[in-house]
Amino acid sequence: MSHSRRKFIKNGALAGTGLYLGATAFSAKSYANIIGSNDRVRVGVIGFSDRFRQSLFPSFLNHYKELNFDITGVSDLWNYRRDAGVAHIKEKTGSDVKGFKNNEALYNSKTADAVIISTADFQHALHTIEAVNAKCDAYVEKPFAETMEDARAALKAVKASRQIIQIGSQRRSGSNYKAAEEYIKSGKFGAINMVELTWNVNQPGRWRRPDLVARLKQEDTDWKRFLINRPFEAWDPRKYLEYRLFWPYSSGQPGQWMSHQIDTVHWFSGLKHPRSVTANGGIYNWPDGRSNWDTTTAVFDYGDANDPTNGFQVVFMSRMGNGDENPSEIYFSKGGELNLITNKVSPKGGLRENHAKAMNMQPVLLPEMALVEKAEKVVASANTGGDPLTSAHMRNWMECVRSRKETNAPVEAGYYHSIANIMTTAASRTGIKATFNEKTQEVMVGDKVFTY
Repeated sequence: MSHSRRKFIKNGALAGTGLYLGATAFSAKSYANIIGSNDRVRVGVIGFSDRFRQSLFPSFLNHYKELNFDITGVSDLWNYRRDAGVAHIKEKTGSDVKGFKNNEALYNSKTADAVIISTADFQHALHTIEAVNAKCDAYVEKPFAETMEDARAALKAVKASRQIIQIGSQRRSGSNYKAAEEYIKSGKFGAINMVELTWNVNQPGRWRRPDLVARLKQEDTDWKRFLINRPFEAWDPRKYLEYRLFWPYSSGQPGQWMSHQIDTVHWFSGLKHPRSVTANGGIYNWPDGRSNWDTTTAVFDYGDANDPTNGFQVVFMSRMGNGDENPSEIYFSKGGELNLITNKVSPKGGLRENHAKAMNMQPVLLPEMALVEKAEKVVASANTGGDPLTSAHMRNWMECVRSRKETNAPVEAGYYHSIANIMTTAASRTGIKATFNEKTQEVMVGDKVFTY
């Protein structure tokens, strides 16, 4: 581990317990009491990314006037995006928005009560630490963390604070997903015995930014600050802007897509993480210099750690060379299936009378029913214009900032999906089955802790 990495994690963890009073421990507005309805909540933007501009910001605009929120600042290391962010938000809101060259400058200005974090995948957990140490609530994009070290440090900092955190797992604010959770936990579905997750696209340009890469110059940003606690390497504008293609800045498909879907497995089952993960795949379609796979199959074993006969399997499949961007999530039991794309429970595949009779058993068949009358559509693309799920999720966060109640996707949701995500990364990068050490909270490959 590099000296800078150790220092960042140590300082962040200490600041979370109130013992560190360095640059990240600011005395901002306290939220010990419920915010008054007449108090304007000032929001800072951490990273003027495509995800923020195309989805998070339109979702924020759906509710900010009613709930008395406003965006007051934009922190982005790249001056081009920082200036673009200020101009864009001013145009849409008419507010006085200031640009900040980094997060420290924004927090030092004491002009933000809450922040929306939409930076590079590997930065989310570390930027969450900065936010809670500055006494700011945060909406944090997923994946929450790409290493267990970052995940543990961020969880500790959040739990030591009084801040309201919403992880960007917007399925938790969807009416059909809430109905599915209630149905499964009621026992009516029966025991889960299999889950199939798919997320397929056919997009050679997905996560590519060639025009922006050509525009970006090292002198216009802060490469060292961008890397935070990752090992130093020479300037690379592709890794700065196309980070989802490169480890250790992103895990790619697991962090971007699987983290959404595996979160519902944890939510519905009440389990925190897999018992084991195996993975296979490769760069079969777009050999453009990327290091993260464009085709992935990961197989998860879930259940009681002390009872290997009690559990179920989850399969995640993702390909980037063929697909219509309609993610699929299907839960199976002996009585049938629960399909979160069709929004229906059905007896399809259930134990029918002719098969049950041969074993002197009773048939087990689920009813044919809709989960909800009308569900919010799952929108896979980042270019959504404030899709219904994200809009509902953003509103939940904003309401909880005022009420101080727990959000639909609290920090634990991010921590648990990170475990599954990191286990998948470990299995895919080593070719060895990944497990989780509950005592040390480490992802293991064989008898070794997985690190990059």
